[in-house]
Amino acid sequence: MQDTAALASALDRLLEPLVEVMLRGGMPHRAFAEVAKRVYVRVAEREGGVAGRKVTTSRMAVRTGLTRKEIGRLRALPAPPAAETAARYSRASRVVAGWLRDERFLEDGAPRVLPFDGGGDDFTALVKEYSGDVPPRAMLDELQRAGTVQVAEDGAVRLVERGYLPRRGEAEKLQILGTDVAGLVSTIRRNLDAAPDDAWYQRKVFGDNLSVPALPKLRALTAEKGQALLEQLAAWMAEHDLDDHPELDGPGGGRAGIGIYYFEEPSDEEAA
Repeated sequence: MQDTAALASALDRLLEPLVEVMLRGGMPHRAFAEVAKRVYVRVAEREGGVAGRKVTTSRMAVRTGLTRKEIGRLRALPAPPAAETAARYSRASRVVAGWLRDERFLEDGAPRVLPFDGGGDDFTALVKEYSGDVPPRAMLDELQRAGTVQVAEDGAVRLVERGYLPRRGEAEKLQILGTDVAGLVSTIRRNLDAAPDDAWYQRKVFGDNLSVPALPKLRALTAEKGQALLEQLAAWMAEHDLDDHPELDGPGGGRAGIGIYYFEEPSDEEAA
């Protein structure tokens, strides 16, 4: 049984930055509560079955604290639309990662400036290799909007950022909020019950009396070292990806990821 007081305390801190985002986006408490109730019902339905039998509305009411009538209403709602941002994020990231490691698109170990098309190892070939069925022109537009590439007057494409992060608008960034934060929370959720030798990697470093002028240097160092590590891990995953290496043994479909993030917090004096 989880410690309810400790859970409430953790949620209080977890929700604070999320509520800041919701208030800035004009989402009132009622709308948030509706989303929360819908998720309660979905998770209770997924995890509440006994011996393979479908979970009953009565059992879900006991677990969630919602009425049977409310649960019926929520179960009848259409599922939220599948977000395409996650897929686009993954495909664009794969294109950048392929550009950084695939020797066909490198020169002296650095990403080559690629012609858009024309045959051979050009940008069109890169996109077809690493993004599935996304049209090369659509991928170029997306990477340009994100500031990841620049296009010369002759159409040649240059990689100017070693990672992809959409800048198109609030909706795009909020979708990433959902996917990235969900990944971290899922890891923490698993580690609550996992044996010490079976826990997933979850670590952070933190200093509480750093020199304020040193913080920009720390941000830059984090970006440099973090990017290098992520590129190394991406190359390893590519070596074990059935899309890139169909000759590998074993079933496919394994999904895994590694995230690195930087944060700062106000000092006690600023927070007071």
